[in-house]
Amino acid sequence: MTYFSDIEELRQHAKRKVPKMFYEYVDAGSWTESTYRANCEDFAKLHFRQKVAVDFSHRKLDTKLVGIPSSMPVGLAPTGIAGMQHADGEILAARAAERFGVPFTLSTVSVCSIEDVAEHTHAPFWFQLYMMKDRGFIESLIQRAERAGCPVLVFTLDLQIQGQRHRDRRNGLSTPPKLTLRNLAHLARYPAWCAGMLRTSRRSFGNIVGHAPGVTGIGSMAEWAAKQFDPTLTWKDIEWVRQRWKGKLVLKGILDPEDAKTAAKCGADAIIVSNHGGRQLDGAPSTISVLPRIADAVQDDIELHMDSGVRSGQDVLKALACGARGVYIGRAFLYGLGAAGEAGVTRALEIIRSELDMTMALCGITDVNAIGNDALMEIRPGIHLMSEVRLSDSNVDKERLSSALR
Repeated sequence: MTYFSDIEELRQHAKRKVPKMFYEYVDAGSWTESTYRANCEDFAKLHFRQKVAVDFSHRKLDTKLVGIPSSMPVGLAPTGIAGMQHADGEILAARAAERFGVPFTLSTVSVCSIEDVAEHTHAPFWFQLYMMKDRGFIESLIQRAERAGCPVLVFTLDLQIQGQRHRDRRNGLSTPPKLTLRNLAHLARYPAWCAGMLRTSRRSFGNIVGHAPGVTGIGSMAEWAAKQFDPTLTWKDIEWVRQRWKGKLVLKGILDPEDAKTAAKCGADAIIVSNHGGRQLDGAPSTISVLPRIADAVQDDIELHMDSGVRSGQDVLKALACGARGVYIGRAFLYGLGAAGEAGVTRALEIIRSELDMTMALCGITDVNAIGNDALMEIRPGIHLMSEVRLSDSNVDKERLSSALR
């Protein structure tokens, strides 16, 4: 396998290997993509506090996410149609996560089904749920995840309506691709990808086709999905899910401190601060810019996780310093998947872990669970996160952090 030194090299390789409509499904945001760009750019505004003469010969990266052991505070985020980045993509990603000892979260709109992934893995994986109007189908999804041994249900709240994604529309995205002359000519430029897709039978939405009433193929699936995302979703629906799910419940898509406080009271075990990777509300703030304020709002009332914009182990450390306990990578592992399949996902995780470990050492940190606000220092001239007191003891400094990142 080609050696990849960082996530950017994986991205560049994936761009060459994956057909444009599926590559850009990953590497794009909604509308003008301003939030998509800010998710990454705002990490660069945070500066580390370098420490020297610290014995960091022994460093601890393992932790627990919602009480479940993980080899580092990083998991693979739920991502739609990962099986179009590489044949059997969700199975391959789950296997890589299993060997690495981190959680993998399967999306409702995955290509490989819950049962497919369970059959080809040994470690329990997590399952992500979208609320649909057909509550009977949602109940069946929850039951299928339970039968598969999923210990965690990640309930996504920010997709009651799909954001306008211009590149997907221009590319005529569909799963499987529509067999127009234009698409056939384009796919012919990616023979290895096509060969992989021809070898697998998994080319549709495995959790939906053949399971949702009346959905027998990709044609009926498109019509069904267009009518099913539920604009009536409220906090009462979380209670409905909580009553039916016996395992850990994580709420994904929180971007507002008041929403975070409400989420902490509704029986969830954790929340994921997320803007859907910049794929929903363009013009919303970056996740890292609101994370400190949300951490201050919920305090220790609920476990705090985050995603969106994470491209390195340094980004992971910054998120932990801003209050997260767990961090999820989506595009970063999908680049690896598109570039080199299971080995590429493994390499993405190796890169993230190595960068996190090295940055901890240079910051004089020996335990990932001890990372606090004092790991960060200057954001920009005149705005300091460190003074005579720890940031965790100063609401004023937390406000400065969020303001400086806006």
